Amino acid sequence: MRLNHRAAILCQQMIADAEMLRIAVRRCPSGASVIDCGIEVPGGLEAGRRMAEVCMAGLATVALVPGRDAASSSGPLIAVHTDQPLAACMRSQYAGWQIARDKFFAMASGPMRSLAGKEPLFQSIGRGSAEEVAVGVLETAKLPPPEVCDEIARACGVEPAHLFLLVAPTASHAGTFQVVARSVETAMHKLFELGFDLNLAESGFGAAPLPPVGGNDLAAMGRTNDAILYGAEVTLWVRGDEREIETLGPQIPSASSPDHGRPFAEIFARYDRDFYKIDPKLFAPAIVNLNHLPSGRAFRYGRLLPEVVSRSFGFA
Repeated sequence: MRLNHRAAILCQQMIADAEMLRIAVRRCPSGASVIDCGIEVPGGLEAGRRMAEVCMAGLATVALVPGRDAASSSGPLIAVHTDQPLAACMRSQYAGWQIARDKFFAMASGPMRSLAGKEPLFQSIGRGSAEEVAVGVLETAKLPPPEVCDEIARACGVEPAHLFLLVAPTASHAGTFQVVARSVETAMHKLFELGFDLNLAESGFGAAPLPPVGGNDLAAMGRTNDAILYGAEVTLWVRGDEREIETLGPQIPSASSPDHGRPFAEIFARYDRDFYKIDPKLFAPAIVNLNHLPSGRAFRYGRLLPEVVSRSFGFA
């Protein structure tokens, strides 16, 4: 499946609609296209929605939908559904590539990851075939300098003129939106960490509350994480051994971690703002439903914590 080719078509559509989306296209001297969705421009909800679909190589549909009842949610939900969860979420959307050069830092996601293959998980899930174009999403507060764009193009094996990078800080409309659109991805990644064969996951649906945009990237990181950890509900349609599903199920949601129950900003501070000291079992949706296709049985694990979501979002 040509993931980057699919994503590039969506990028071209965003470029054509740049004025409406309140985004801007910057060209590097080498020809790489940097699509600014929220650093030097306002961006917006639609820019974030399309950014999320690009990040999943057009293999998922993303929508903003009405929230749950007032007692269990705060504001609208970002809903995602896909019939290609392995390709859309793990080969494309997962933010597993750190890009650091001089004073520039970004977390990279999108289908260009499958071309670079720099993450150990590709040894398990496999990489895509070579493509002539590469598309990625950078979560960053700065526009990438030309040398970073050229470095990414080399890592992906494409000419710089065939590289598209969508960029936005977490503390922006689009940046917040595209991060919270990762509800299904977090469930898939947790299953991967638990040793489940992701080829047995056939479809996925997830919904998580859209937070108010944080005043800075640190505040926005707290809110977007809380939206997933305490406000997201994901359903996966799976095959495989029913007994394995019953064993793994309780370990999937965020409640499986002893760090569960406090706003992410407090947890982050307690670990000296070192993301990698936090218990990795925390990073998962609040609720995971597993529909076992061969037997017709349905399993439900975890719980929503709307009071933590409201506190994080500043509503309490």
